[in-house]
Amino acid sequence: MKIFLIILGVIVSAFIIIQLFAFRSSSDIETYPYKVIKKYKTFEIRTYDEALFTSVKLNSNNYKNESSKGFSILAGYIFGGNDKKQKIAMTSPVTMSLEDSMTMMFMVPKKLKKESLPQPDNSKIEFKEVPKKTVAAIRFGGWANNKKIKEYKQKLISALKEKEIAYSNNFFFLGYNPPYEIFNRKNEIIVELKNYK
Repeated sequence: MKIFLIILGVIVSAFIIIQLFAFRSSSDIETYPYKVIKKYKTFEIRTYDEALFTSVKLNSNNYKNESSKGFSILAGYIFGGNDKKQKIAMTSPVTMSLEDSMTMMFMVPKKLKKESLPQPDNSKIEFKEVPKKTVAAIRFGGWANNKKIKEYKQKLISALKEKEIAYSNNFFFLGYNPPYEIFNRKNEIIVELKNYK
């Protein structure tokens, strides 16, 4: 019984340390900045400034199958998989386009410019300049999966139709937390709006 309690204590302590580390590391990460224009009951309208991203095109729109592949490819680049063996800071959120073939994107830290970025070792990685945009965003917690992404995308569509807000077909999933973070998980679905005033 004593050994069991010691093992349990070690496991609980390790879990707490990991969660504290996850919280601290998340709070230090540069995020994709935006301004909230208007809040509704279930969603909000935001504007994002232009930003530069590293991106990789994936084989399908299956989040479960493709998310770890895309993350691995882009993480390889920022952890030194490039011609300068240069490490680049992680940013948040991880972005995935919700198309037939998803594209995963990491925002490049603002202090870095496209012309000075190291070239990726993996030829599938591209740099993508995203212009300033106005979007609608809906949030959900827990771990993301195909079902939740589909559900909240439909909730966002229904809410926009109810408010007669015109939207494009450019939907994205935003994931804010590392996989080992248990509490306060944050995910969003956003869509670019048409001629929003």
